[in-house]
Amino acid sequence: MGDLVGPVEVVGAGLLGTSIGLACRRAGLEVLLTDVSGEHLRTASGLGAGRPRTPEDRPQLVVVAVPPDHLAEQIRRALRDSDAVVTDVGSVKSGPLAAVAGEPRAHRYVGSHPMAGSERSGPLAATSSLFDGRPWAVTPHADADVDAVELVEELVRVCGATPVWLTPEEHDRAVARTSHVPHLLASLAAARLTDAPENHLALSGQGVRDVTRVAAGDPALYGQIVSANADAVLALLAEVRAQLDQVMDAVGGGDRAALVDVLARGVAGTRAIPGKHGGPPRPMRSVWVSVPDHPGELARLFADTVASEVNIEDIRIDHDPGRPVGLVELVVEERRAEHLLESLESRDWATHR
Repeated sequence: MGDLVGPVEVVGAGLLGTSIGLACRRAGLEVLLTDVSGEHLRTASGLGAGRPRTPEDRPQLVVVAVPPDHLAEQIRRALRDSDAVVTDVGSVKSGPLAAVAGEPRAHRYVGSHPMAGSERSGPLAATSSLFDGRPWAVTPHADADVDAVELVEELVRVCGATPVWLTPEEHDRAVARTSHVPHLLASLAAARLTDAPENHLALSGQGVRDVTRVAAGDPALYGQIVSANADAVLALLAEVRAQLDQVMDAVGGGDRAALVDVLARGVAGTRAIPGKHGGPPRPMRSVWVSVPDHPGELARLFADTVASEVNIEDIRIDHDPGRPVGLVELVVEERRAEHLLESLESRDWATHR
């Protein structure tokens, strides 16, 4: 059963479901689509993610990709209505497992969760490459069939992702720390901007955009996700509240050393984030380049960077509303940064050291 030959049924043709369908189709697998929204179903089918399921179809694997409030219902239905292995891609794993624990076919259920997504939602935001190189948690329970676990692992690899094995409980604590609480903190920071005077907002730079980016996600969906992981989220929020009190005391009391200590712990946290492809973090450096704001200049910068034989690890663009240029930040390995600066400067780019 560890060989995934299809068909694969995807229940829920939103961003994740349609992307899974596209990735499976890329691998040559037959994909069956199910969704309560006829519009989503037509759109996903039109994009080539699969075809609507018929009563005669017999899927080998069912992937439930619906909002958190409907996960348990759809997982139970998939277990009862077919002999397929069933997985889901929900953001929280303990709840769905508890909901199906009494099912006689629960041994065919293996939870999973791809750590990939977008601020956009719906099938039109989907892409077959969404999961490429991304971690994908696989969270088998004690009674899960080994063959079922192997089949879900094969789905992860078919979609281009890297499997990471966790218990459901450990998974929920991990995503509270790396996803759910950061999202809430980004939303709190973004909310401070809603009633800000226009002349304050005119000073917005790349820093505030970086901090608030994920806050643009669907509030209703994220409300479901956080509510489903309430215990783990509350434990971390209590820690944040205590640290916020420390920051307020340090700022209000002029305790510079305590404030620097908090900021230093933040620096240490950024360095703890795994590097490319899940490997150890490597020293990086930002190279800043002024780019004229007219067609073709960004493409020319990329071409000159390629000619410099330096790999770009990340890129950010900060538009200055008061000048006809953009400031492009190229993040590269620290040992290659000086070479890139010299190479770009020799090609008449204005860099900032």
